[in-house]
Amino acid sequence: MPVRAAWPLALLCGVVCSLAFDPVAVPYAMVVGVAGLIVVARRLADARKRVVLSTGAVFGLAFMGPLIWWMNAVSQGAYVGLVLAETVFFAVVMLALRSACRLRHWPLWGAAVWVLGETARGSLPFSGFPWGRLAHTAIDTPFASYARLLGMPGTTAVLFVVAAMVVVLATASTGRARIGAVVVVVVLAGLGALLPTGVASPSGSRQLALVQGDVPGVFLTWQRGEIGDLHVAETKRLIGRINRGEVPRPDAVLWPENAIDVDPFHDAGVRGQIESLSAALKAPILVGGIFDGPTLDTAYNAGVVWNATGPGERYVKRKVVPYGEYVPFRGALGGIVPRFDRDIPRDMVPGKEEGALRIGDFTVGDTICWDIAYDGIVRETVQSGAQMLVVQTSNASFTNTSQPAQQWNISRLRAIETGRWVLVPSTNGISGIADASGHAVARARLHEPATLSAKVPLAEGSTPALRIGGWLELLLGVLGGLGWWLGTRRPKASD
Repeated sequence: MPVRAAWPLALLCGVVCSLAFDPVAVPYAMVVGVAGLIVVARRLADARKRVVLSTGAVFGLAFMGPLIWWMNAVSQGAYVGLVLAETVFFAVVMLALRSACRLRHWPLWGAAVWVLGETARGSLPFSGFPWGRLAHTAIDTPFASYARLLGMPGTTAVLFVVAAMVVVLATASTGRARIGAVVVVVVLAGLGALLPTGVASPSGSRQLALVQGDVPGVFLTWQRGEIGDLHVAETKRLIGRINRGEVPRPDAVLWPENAIDVDPFHDAGVRGQIESLSAALKAPILVGGIFDGPTLDTAYNAGVVWNATGPGERYVKRKVVPYGEYVPFRGALGGIVPRFDRDIPRDMVPGKEEGALRIGDFTVGDTICWDIAYDGIVRETVQSGAQMLVVQTSNASFTNTSQPAQQWNISRLRAIETGRWVLVPSTNGISGIADASGHAVARARLHEPATLSAKVPLAEGSTPALRIGGWLELLLGVLGGLGWWLGTRRPKASD
C-alpha cells in the first residue's frame, strides 16, 4: 500500500475511533476504526519502517486530537503536548501491530500487542495517560460484562478480536473463514450478554448522600474559600430537608475533590464549620480538599473523613497530573512558561497508601479524579477492603467539555469490574451514582448546587477481574512483545 493511501486511511480510522467516545459516543465505532487500522497494517506488510511509523502517527493524531480536545481548557500547550506524546505511542504500536499481523493466529497476537500499547500509554511518561482505551468503549454494550471477568486489559483484548473478525469477514478468500469470523463474534457477544454483573457478595447497605456545591464562576477566577462556602450552603440545605423528613438521614455525606481550598487543619473557622455540619447530620463527611503539604511550596489533594469530633482517616491522591497539579522540571521551565508558577504555585505531593477509608461502620474505596482510570489503584483499593467506590472529582476546569462524560463512563465500567456501586461527587458535574452493573441510578443536573441520596448496597467479595486482572495484563503484555519480535522474523503476512 503506498503512503499516499495509507495516511488518509489511517487518519479516517483515527477519527472513527474518536467517535466512540463522548460527546458523540457511537457504539462500536472504535471497533470499526481498529478494524480499518488492522487492514492498513496488513497492507503495509512489506513497507519500510518509517512508513509504518508515520502511518501510526497519523492515526494517533487523528484519534487523540478529537478525543482529548477538552485538554484545551487547561491550555493549548498542554493539549498539543499530550496529543504529541500519545502519538509517539501509536506510531510504535503500528509497527508492532504490523509485525503481529504477519503471524498465524494474528488476531490473538494483535490483541496482545494492542494491550501492550495501552499498558505503555497508561504508564509513561510520568504517571501515563490511560485514556481512550478500547475497553472504555464497551460500556452500554454486551461486552461490558467482560470487565468483571477479565478486567480492562482483557476487555480490550476481546474487542480487538472482534475487530479482527470484522477484517476476516471483509477480506477472507473462503466462505469457511468468513463463517468462522461470524461465529466468533456471535459467541463473544452472546457470552458477554450472559456473563453476570452486580454486587460481589452483598453485605448490607448504607444510606449515602452526595453534595454538589457548584463553583462560583470561570475556572481560576473565584476567590479563595468560595467553593467551600457553596458546599457548606448545600449541606445546610440537605440538613433542612432531613429535618423536614424529605430525605433519609444519611450514614455518611460525600463531598467532591476540591470542595474546600482552605486547610481545616490550620483554619479553625473552616474546621468548626465542618464539625458543626457533621454534628447536625449525625454522620461523618468525606471532605475533599487541598491541604497544606510538608513544605510551603507543596500541597496534598486529599479526601479526609471528618466527624463532629475531628478528622479521621485520609486518602491522598496517588496519580497527580503533571503540568496540572505539579510541574516537573519546574526550576528549568518556570522562567520559560510563567503560567506554571502563576497557576500552579504549589506542587501536589502524591499519596502512597490505598484509599480504603473507614467511615462510620463501613469502608469506602476513595479515588480522586484521574485515579479511577488506573487499574492498579482501583484494584488495590478494593483488595484493601473497600465495600463501595467513591470518585471525588472536580471538573470545574472542564466545564462544557466532554471530559466529565468520558470519566463518568470509566467510573461505570469500574462498577462492573469491581462488583461495587460507584458514587461520584463532583463540584459541578457529573455527580452521579452507578450500581454494580454500571447502570446510572441517579445523576445531578450540571452546573448548579444539588444533592443526591441513595441506599447503597455494600460488597465484601471479589470478582475474577480483581483476582487475575493484573496478571492477565502482564501476560498479554509479554505476548504482545513476543508477537512483535516473532513478526519481525516473518517477511510476509499470513492468513
